Amino acid sequence: MGLLSNRIDRGSLKPGDHIYSWRSYVYAHHGIYVGNDKVIHFTRGQGQEVGTGTVLDALLLSSLPARYQLCSTCFTCPQLAEGDGVVSSCLDCFLAGGVLYRFEYGVNPVLFLAKARGGTCTTAVSDPDDIVVDRATYLLNNGFRSYNVFESNCEDFAIYCKTSLLVVEQGAIGHSGQATSIIGGSVSAILATPLCLLTTNVYGIVATGIGLYCRIRYATDIGMRKEVEKVAVEDLSKFLPRK
Repeated sequence: MGLLSNRIDRGSLKPGDHIYSWRSYVYAHHGIYVGNDKVIHFTRGQGQEVGTGTVLDALLLSSLPARYQLCSTCFTCPQLAEGDGVVSSCLDCFLAGGVLYRFEYGVNPVLFLAKARGGTCTTAVSDPDDIVVDRATYLLNNGFRSYNVFESNCEDFAIYCKTSLLVVEQGAIGHSGQATSIIGGSVSAILATPLCLLTTNVYGIVATGIGLYCRIRYATDIGMRKEVEKVAVEDLSKFLPRK
């Protein structure tokens, strides 16, 4: 994969891959490819993956947007349930007309920061592919947790399947690189704004904002965080109580 893009073709897919497809510039839907043209992924249900009741619902498009209508003619994918859940669908329905990308694991810090767009890679190391597929299949049959855009979204699900790493601190944001990018970008803009009152050097303000954004992204990456633990999938219910 190149420095600027994780785009791949279907022929490069293998079971256990963490894949994603962008729905908008800031939001992508993530899942685990398990072979035989099937993807296991986590959705809030009925294409309402965000469902925050805020402006985010308009900005962060659902995991299954309007163009998901191609599933109405798909004979291999069942209709999605009303509530939260882990589902299995064919690759075409997962992509919903979008482009296929593969999430990278075990990247070095330089490459991580070079990929300024969150939700594309992590410094954390993946478990073996067969374990990843077994973990995703177990969650398909037994469930994951209630969906939350900042604490437990589709990217958090895929990262857990790949690493078994779980954020154990109550109220902490999840593993999601795209969520922390949104938060980090907002915080950086807020913190850099006072500089406008002290200087007219636009380049200095931009550099400061970018520096803050990179620090936040790196510190909150699942591979760098301290409040995470390896949690066996059979023990997941102890850490993720049903709502």
